[in-house]
Amino acid sequence: MFDNNVFIENSCVNVEQDGNVIGYELQTNITYYRGIPMSMIEYIRVFADGKAVPQENIRISVDREDWFTMREAETVTTYKWEYGEPLYIRVLEAGGLSKGTHRVKLVVATRTAYIPVPLEGVREREVTIA
Repeated sequence: MFDNNVFIENSCVNVEQDGNVIGYELQTNITYYRGIPMSMIEYIRVFADGKAVPQENIRISVDREDWFTMREAETVTTYKWEYGEPLYIRVLEAGGLSKGTHRVKLVVATRTAYIPVPLEGVREREVTIA
C-alpha cells in the first residue's frame, strides 16, 4: 500500500567526507499520510545486491545535519519526519557502492498512534553509481 512512497528515485549516491567515500545515502518518503516523531520509526532495512546491511551501519536524519542510529532514534521525539519531506538514510560502508549498477532494496516501517501494526513499505530499485 505504501510502496510507492518508499525509496525516492535517483536518490542513491555515495557520500564523501574529508575526501573519503564513507558510504552511500538514499531518501524515502513517509509510509503514512502525516508526520511522525522519529521515535515512531519502527525499522529501516537496507539490502544492497542481495546482502542485508547491518543495523549498526544505518544512520537516519530529517535535516542531514543531525544523524541517529536506529537505536538512538527510538528516543528522538524532538525531530519530526514530516509528510512530503524526505528521510535521509545513510549506510556507513567504506568506499560506498562501487561504480556501476546495483540492486538496492529499502524497507521502511512506521508506527502510528491508532493503528495497532506498523505500516510497512518496500521498494527495490536498480541504481547506477557514476
